[in-house]
Amino acid sequence: MSMTLGQRSFEEMGTPLAEVPFCVLDLETTGLTPDTCEITEIGAAKYVGGIEVGRFQTLVNPGCDIPPTVTVVTGITHAMVVDAPWIAEALPSFLEFLGDSVIVGHNVRFDISFLNAASIRLGYGRLPHRHADTLRLAQRLVRSEVRSMKLSSLASYFGSPVAPTHRALDDALATAHVFWSLLERAGSIGVTHLDDLLNLPTIKGARAIGKLSLTESLPRRAGVYTFRDRTGTAIYIGKATNLRSRVRSYFAGDKRRRIDNMLRDLHSIDYRETTGEIEAAVLENRAIADIRPLYNKRSKPPRALHWLKLTQERFPRLSIARSPRDSSMVLGPFRNRRSAEQVMHGLWDATRIRRCTAPGKGCGFAQLGQAVCPCDGTMTADEYSRVVDELINGIRDPALLIELTRVRMQRLALLQRFEEAALVRDRWSSLASAIHRDRVWQAFQDAGHVEVAGQGDVTLIISHGRMEVAWHTSSTRPLATASVSEPSAYPPTMAAIDEAMLLWNWLSQAGAQIVSVEGPLASPALFIPSLTEGGRASAHRRVERSPCRTEIVPPATLPSPT
Repeated sequence: MSMTLGQRSFEEMGTPLAEVPFCVLDLETTGLTPDTCEITEIGAAKYVGGIEVGRFQTLVNPGCDIPPTVTVVTGITHAMVVDAPWIAEALPSFLEFLGDSVIVGHNVRFDISFLNAASIRLGYGRLPHRHADTLRLAQRLVRSEVRSMKLSSLASYFGSPVAPTHRALDDALATAHVFWSLLERAGSIGVTHLDDLLNLPTIKGARAIGKLSLTESLPRRAGVYTFRDRTGTAIYIGKATNLRSRVRSYFAGDKRRRIDNMLRDLHSIDYRETTGEIEAAVLENRAIADIRPLYNKRSKPPRALHWLKLTQERFPRLSIARSPRDSSMVLGPFRNRRSAEQVMHGLWDATRIRRCTAPGKGCGFAQLGQAVCPCDGTMTADEYSRVVDELINGIRDPALLIELTRVRMQRLALLQRFEEAALVRDRWSSLASAIHRDRVWQAFQDAGHVEVAGQGDVTLIISHGRMEVAWHTSSTRPLATASVSEPSAYPPTMAAIDEAMLLWNWLSQAGAQIVSVEGPLASPALFIPSLTEGGRASAHRRVERSPCRTEIVPPATLPSPT
């Protein structure tokens, strides 16, 4: 007899409970641990569509004496099992009966531990079946109504026609009655599918359970969801490839206080279906930027932007400003001043640009050999202009910047100043990311309008780094785009560069095909190198456009330098 212990997906657990096959089981054993004890009886009932379709019952010869205390409880004696099949004979038949059902039991982990021990010992491996526990379900649904969570108490409370007797089949049938009674309770709060049921025991408490029904109408498709409070104000916005599963995840397993507070304020849920993950990500990014919901703290855009640029002095230096204008070199925007400072320190590590802010007073960094200080008269304007050119050229080709940074990091490592070496590494990583973002923005501005067919039957029109419209390729193409974006030398908002990065990463995936492009779509062929000695990796994916064809070339992403 051949058997496969595989478990089908049940359409990624989105199957309605009425269509899920359940096998309610119970075991009797010689003790409490599968390491030293054995199974003496297996009892089970199988249900499809809520209708019993079969029963399984057999005594099992444990190959050892049954303790008197177990006999007192179960009534199973050694004489009753001496002629019974061994577990090696009984288990294959039971696994065949079990099939791909979802296992149900009262304190089901106990039963599964014995089945797994026997299954592994006989060479079948661990059971892959999903399971539901009536004990944990009862603790969530009827704890305030029933004082004891014992099977006998629950069976009596729900009026089971079969009383538990500590015999496997009777206990399995009583468990089945309790299970169906609990499913009725669960259905009233929106538990209608298999994934809902399996997640129910992990739901936080009464508040979350009471609001679970708000998720009932959510589809299992990609989209954007909005949590609203009693006044209708959006308090949280998110994206999902499966709206129903993602929203329900907030009700189970997440112990953060912020999530508890959000669920406390939640009154209604809106959603918008999208063509796929990329459209959902873009719409989420825009909505958060426009609305600034209370609980979207990490992804909320800053109220003010920071830019890193060269000053317009006789001897230019790096400066952090609120505007990108009037400079020969600009990087940004950055969400906060600290991020801009990190990149500025990365450029300080990589170049000799002056750091002093008070001309004529000397510079400690120059005395240490880490920078030049032309304002004390030791360097002419022409000589200093070459230092500035090194920095500007290094932004275009970061390989020109890396040598000083690598030497600095290696010297600190040799001195066993590992924390400082790590800071140098992290500053280079921040600088590489800033350069990459700048390249992506400029590539989209040069490209103009781009039509791209991606994976998942989704086509996008991107205009200067902004998604104009998305539709399923198999559907009718929209007659016109929603708006027409104009080119811009710099991202006007943080949300704008974030959207451009989302689209670039999607565009760079294998399978994305450029249908048409207005201008050249390319990022520099000059790679952003890694600090690892001899290593070279790109912090971007290169997209090259020729008059005849379009190639998408995704080199390795930039690793963390070490």
